[in-house]
Amino acid sequence: MQGTKGRDHDPYGFSIWLADGGIHGGTIYGGTDEFGYHAIEDATTVYDLWATVLHLLGINHMDLTYRHGGRDIRLTDVHGHVLKRVRA
Repeated sequence: MQGTKGRDHDPYGFSIWLADGGIHGGTIYGGTDEFGYHAIEDATTVYDLWATVLHLLGINHMDLTYRHGGRDIRLTDVHGHVLKRVRA
C-alpha cells in the first residue's frame, strides 16, 4: 500500500501464542478471515492483551497508572480490559 505509514504487519488481526500463566490449554479467543488478515470475531486490542496477561500474573493493570505531563499513563494506556474468556 503505497503512501501509508508503518510496515503493514498484521494491522487488522494478529495471533499470539500464550503458555502457562494458568491459561487452559487449547484456549482460542476470536478469529480472523480466511487469510488471517482481518479480525472478524471478538476483535480486541493489544491493550486488552496486556491487561489480560497482567491479570493472569495477579497484577491489576489499573494499579500501574502514573501521572506524567498531566496525563494518566500505564502499560495498557487508558484502555485495556481483561478478556474474561481467557482465564485460568
